[in-house]
Amino acid sequence: MNLSSGEPSDEDLWRDALEGSADAWDALFVRYHRAIYNFCFRRTGLWSAAEDLTSAVFLEAWRRRTQIRPQVASALPWLYGIATMLTRNHHRTLRRHRDALDRIPLPESAGDPAEEVAARVDAERQVARLRVALRQLPRQDRDVLELAATGQLSHAEIAAALGIPIGTVKSRLSRARQRLGEHVDRVAREDAGENARHSGVGRPSLPGIRPRRY
Repeated sequence: MNLSSGEPSDEDLWRDALEGSADAWDALFVRYHRAIYNFCFRRTGLWSAAEDLTSAVFLEAWRRRTQIRPQVASALPWLYGIATMLTRNHHRTLRRHRDALDRIPLPESAGDPAEEVAARVDAERQVARLRVALRQLPRQDRDVLELAATGQLSHAEIAAALGIPIGTVKSRLSRARQRLGEHVDRVAREDAGENARHSGVGRPSLPGIRPRRY
């Protein structure tokens, strides 16, 4: 992340947080909550779950903050690592963190509520289809692919987030990209056939979902 002059680095904020500064931790939350929120949505396909999970990620990071050294170039890989862990079974995670989540507010949206709801429903539908394809991948390949999809982490940072060698990241990512492309094409064809059966007309034209190229 590019910081403007005078803005504290992650290293400074993390060190202050270790010394008990709530303001420093709030600053890290503001800096990275949107990235974590979007990642949680892609992992769950539900905006409501993503909101709660974002708070759960930062709560868990606060609890484990002494496990990472203050000399960090960016806290984001570590936060993504926690998000990956918590979203693997988000129903269990949210039950465990429910009481604490209520005490952590998220920024209010300034957009039009009706438009925002419509956009969320559409996004959830699109992500739901992609998640069907993603579920066909082995979990370890899916974790690497979804972290790469953020566009914010290098291979080395993904390796740090997941605690695996960088060579493993590269091999899993290459394999996952190829397999995902095959699965999304199949899901799109199945959806097209389902739509045709319900409409009672000929097979409609439905563009297939193409995985993002990194």
